Amino acid sequence: MRRRFLGLLAALALSSPALSSPTVAQAQKPSTLRIVMHSDVKILDPVWTTAFIVRNHGYMIYDTLFALDVNLQIQPQMVDKWTVSDDKLTWTFTLRDGLAFHDGAPVTSEDVIASLKRWAVRDGLGQILWAKIADAKAVDARTFQLVLKSPTGIMLQALAKPSGNPFIMPRRVAETDAAKQIEDYTGSGPFIFKKDEWKAGDKTVYLRNPNYKPRAEPPSGLAGGKVVKVDRVEWLAIPDQQTAVNALLTGEIDIIEQPQHDLYKLLKADKGVSLINTNKWGNQYIFRFNQLHKPFDNPKVRQAMLYALNQKDFLDGVIGDPEYYTICKAMFICGGPYATTVGFDDKYESNFPKAKELLKEGGYDGAPVVLLHSTDLYVLTNMAPIAKALMEKAGMKVDMQSMDWQTLVSRRAKREAPDKGGWNVLITSTAAADALDPLGYSFIGATCDKAWFGWPCDEEITRLRQAFADETDEAKRKQIVEALQLRAAENPTHAFLGQYTGAMAVRKNVTGSVVSPVPVFWNIEKK
Repeated sequence: MRRRFLGLLAALALSSPALSSPTVAQAQKPSTLRIVMHSDVKILDPVWTTAFIVRNHGYMIYDTLFALDVNLQIQPQMVDKWTVSDDKLTWTFTLRDGLAFHDGAPVTSEDVIASLKRWAVRDGLGQILWAKIADAKAVDARTFQLVLKSPTGIMLQALAKPSGNPFIMPRRVAETDAAKQIEDYTGSGPFIFKKDEWKAGDKTVYLRNPNYKPRAEPPSGLAGGKVVKVDRVEWLAIPDQQTAVNALLTGEIDIIEQPQHDLYKLLKADKGVSLINTNKWGNQYIFRFNQLHKPFDNPKVRQAMLYALNQKDFLDGVIGDPEYYTICKAMFICGGPYATTVGFDDKYESNFPKAKELLKEGGYDGAPVVLLHSTDLYVLTNMAPIAKALMEKAGMKVDMQSMDWQTLVSRRAKREAPDKGGWNVLITSTAAADALDPLGYSFIGATCDKAWFGWPCDEEITRLRQAFADETDEAKRKQIVEALQLRAAENPTHAFLGQYTGAMAVRKNVTGSVVSPVPVFWNIEKK
């Protein structure tokens, strides 16, 4: 016990020098909110990567044209009003008055158009929308138009998606090649990024934007008034969960975004801490194939994994408590408007004889496959070892390579062969709010080089997604979803490994947390 206590003190000192001082609690100003996020911030361009920590950073410093409220309904954010022509082709948008970037320059239509164009190069739903755009132009400083080739019902859905939202940047920044990361982090959002205080592996700092003009409505999800009630927010990198929890219990930090489920009992027992479920929709686990290289370039081998894996092993091994997880064979989320198990009823049950049969049909030759293993995010740490065991029972050889999450995020973009720095399989998660239908769900995209990492290529899946986008009749949309799932079972882009929810741990002197599919820190007060 003494060794464990001394080790804990050492970890606390190493994880954040500020926390090693016994005077931190007294010196900390009430207007400073100190938070341990689920990951460290090493990439700062929310268009360049889909990593949630970078998305969260985006919501701090940028604003959006539209956003989803707490009921997942689309609401205007930077937009004041909009109209649609009688032929449904010309959409005219007017920005709210008083919008300005952090450097004082007004937000203009030219900034919006440039931001949308860069976003549409990389985002799956942006690609679908932009394929239907005939013209995007600024009418005046606050008015812009998007002119369609043919009518579509996805315009506002694309502009309001919670992850991969088209954050509005200054034109000079948005004109950066989408294949390169931006270097200027000027936004117009409620917080200002303090680049001079950013130190990867230590902390990320944001200041309240004193010139931000919030909407008049109360906050609701990602929509409404983004009123910042603290002067400063610090995201602290403390990878050890027990260390972070101890810092929360002593009041040295204010919030842990994603505490481990097995620490909930300890947190609930403390009178100074609350557990708040701010993301009531939860998340879905994803097992992603890289289809550029053997053996997962063969659909039979990918099908074999759908039979070899089972969701319960993963959910028990990571989440543990059934109160916080759901075994679900619906690709588009159990409880969602398009939930159906068509195509997957006989899968995810660890049918190893069937998996071995398919591996043989797919010509698997016994070569090892590279499985990327994230070691520093507890919601992912145990996933790869479980996958390795199940894959090996099915007859695969697995080379599990361990690394921190940010290294994995960089490596997943590599298209090289697995033995030259690439990969075969990785495991991640997505917000359930991003997986409600085929359009927002990036993992079903199969547009080859333009698809999410793993780069699946399938004309039929692409055709069905476009048909879903063009269809307005709900009954027909559900038929399209069933056809899409049948095709995805035949030519898999990924496996989905169940759903889970969690809670944010918050000191009780911190109030005003917003229920949202993305963790946000406006409206929060610290007493």
